Amino acid sequence: MDWQAARVSLWLAALTAVVLLPLGLALARWLAMTEWRGKPLLEALLLLPLLLPPTVIGFYLLIGLGQGSPVGGWLADHVNLRLVFSFEGLLLASVLVNLPFMVQPIQRAFAALPHSLREAAWVSGLSTAQTFWKIELPLAWPGLLAGVALTVAHTLGEFGVVLMVGGNIPGETRTLSVAIYDRVQAFDMASAHSMALALVGLSVVALALVFAADKRQAASRSLQER
Repeated sequence: MDWQAARVSLWLAALTAVVLLPLGLALARWLAMTEWRGKPLLEALLLLPLLLPPTVIGFYLLIGLGQGSPVGGWLADHVNLRLVFSFEGLLLASVLVNLPFMVQPIQRAFAALPHSLREAAWVSGLSTAQTFWKIELPLAWPGLLAGVALTVAHTLGEFGVVLMVGGNIPGETRTLSVAIYDRVQAFDMASAHSMALALVGLSVVALALVFAADKRQAASRSLQER
């Protein structure tokens, strides 16, 4: 087991979930409630990371964030921040790639809440903010749990974007998925097997949380309909 790579992977997964949770929550709630005509196009763009090969995403991130690009050059010159082959760039790429994994479950959770619940809360004197914190969020928490679990699991297993944007720097950008690739290339199947099993176990736990959250959400909906 490459514990250094495991530490980088877990740290990347945790930070990705922390950054995406408030962003995904706000975006998912807005998508669940809005009737904006451009909503289908925005939802299609959000789903692109699920359909495009990771190498395509990594390629365009390299072009857009490299020091030869306007954004990458400005950050390097004025902020002394290098986004290619650095943990900061790896985190940014991870946030972009994992956006649909966070947004989709939360959006479904908010969309499942009947509007009559909000109207009843408003009639009772609650403000929009109070309705969100006291009514909507407690009922939609299974979606938040599912979003966080999927985001963490996908971040731990991501390979293509990680390798292209972050490279393979020990202790900084080498994750478990990259370490497995290295061990297979070196014919060290025992080490690759132990790290692969760890990722499989974490993925199973994440999926179990997602299914448990869906079951809890379905039970909540059935109680609301009675």
